[in-house]
Amino acid sequence: MRAYCPLPYVFIERMAARFSTSRILPPAVLLTLSLLWALDSLRNDLWPGPFRAANRLPFFEHEYLRWTVLASAVVLLALVRRSKWPARRVLFHATLTGLGIFVVPVLLIHACGGIVPDLTRVALFSLTPLLALVFEPFLGAAGLSNAKGGMAAALVLVAGAFFLFPFNLPNSMTLALANGLLLIAITVIAAANCWAVRIAHTPSAPSTLAWAAICAIATAFSFGVISLISQPSVAPTIQLWPAALWVLLIDLPALLAFFWLLPRLTAARMTLRFALAPLFAALLSVIFFAPSVSLSAAAGLALMATGTGWMLFAPDGGGASSISLGLDANDSNRKFKQ
Repeated sequence: MRAYCPLPYVFIERMAARFSTSRILPPAVLLTLSLLWALDSLRNDLWPGPFRAANRLPFFEHEYLRWTVLASAVVLLALVRRSKWPARRVLFHATLTGLGIFVVPVLLIHACGGIVPDLTRVALFSLTPLLALVFEPFLGAAGLSNAKGGMAAALVLVAGAFFLFPFNLPNSMTLALANGLLLIAITVIAAANCWAVRIAHTPSAPSTLAWAAICAIATAFSFGVISLISQPSVAPTIQLWPAALWVLLIDLPALLAFFWLLPRLTAARMTLRFALAPLFAALLSVIFFAPSVSLSAAAGLALMATGTGWMLFAPDGGGASSISLGLDANDSNRKFKQ
């Protein structure tokens, strides 16, 4: 075929390389993960009845039971697939990343109580990709490239979030401290994501299922200890099966997708889920509940879609970020591997 029609063959070959599965699949998985997160955030609005028993549980008990179901399912999958378990040093770092992504931020957010409105919290979490862009050259894997102009796109994303979700400057010391705790949680998540991507690019990195199992076990254990300290009251197990089924159908695929993406996307792109999930949730709310959309909300949706789309699909630049403080990521990665 190549001898008789070289030009069409070369064209098809180049197009296939440009739109290959390896290029398209990670963004598609990230979009699916974000959609699952959006459905989870709208669960009580869309289907409130089946989850009343789970919603009556104390917060940390609910999280403990949720992560116990996740850990049991992932461990079973890892054993069936005979997944590769990491060495002790990598096991320690993998556990720390799980705590940094799934436990510490939840504790900080819960410490804020109901002081910070939910929509304000969503707007603040849109800063996560921006912080990941800043941290990635120093905490992330060497040699990875984000989208060219990614910093400008992240700023557009943040501007869109603040248009879409109401945010007011703190008018009291209590609210200022609560916002400060949220910013610390966002910083921890961005840094932990960078470190997780770094681990994923080492030769001794654990497999997807093994890593997910390690983090799920550590997270379930952490919430279990906190739940015991807070002296929870357990609801009848028979009433919790809808929540357990939801965890298996929604949370489990999202968790596996997250760990599958770690060696395939940069940390900045990974953290786009904190913008894509509320973006999808807003769109689903418009579809299912048909609220009136103001001009500022429409502008916010457009800006968020533009910023996330550019960061996810634009051609890569020369490095993980356009910011440099004179640190050598290659040297840092070599120290980690040693």
